[in-house]
Amino acid sequence: MQVNNRFFEQLGRSPGVVKITVDAAQRVAKTARDRGPKDSRDYVDGIRVRVKFQRRAVALVEGTDKKTMLIESKTGNLVRALQANKRRGRG
Repeated sequence: MQVNNRFFEQLGRSPGVVKITVDAAQRVAKTARDRGPKDSRDYVDGIRVRVKFQRRAVALVEGTDKKTMLIESKTGNLVRALQANKRRGRG
């Protein structure tokens, strides 16, 4: 059996797959914003979704605030948001 790699690469970059990927990342980002510390709002306001393309579309949930690494090391908020969405069967 020969696999058509080009087909799967095109599929992974198709608008429908990109939308599903971004929607899942948006749900994770929303959960992270809802559950994140809101002391100065900089951390939660800095949570965003970024899309990049490798062989397929990849949606990243990332923090842009300068204290993100410190907050993540103490709370694990982004990991917990991802796990919460996986449990719901949505992430």
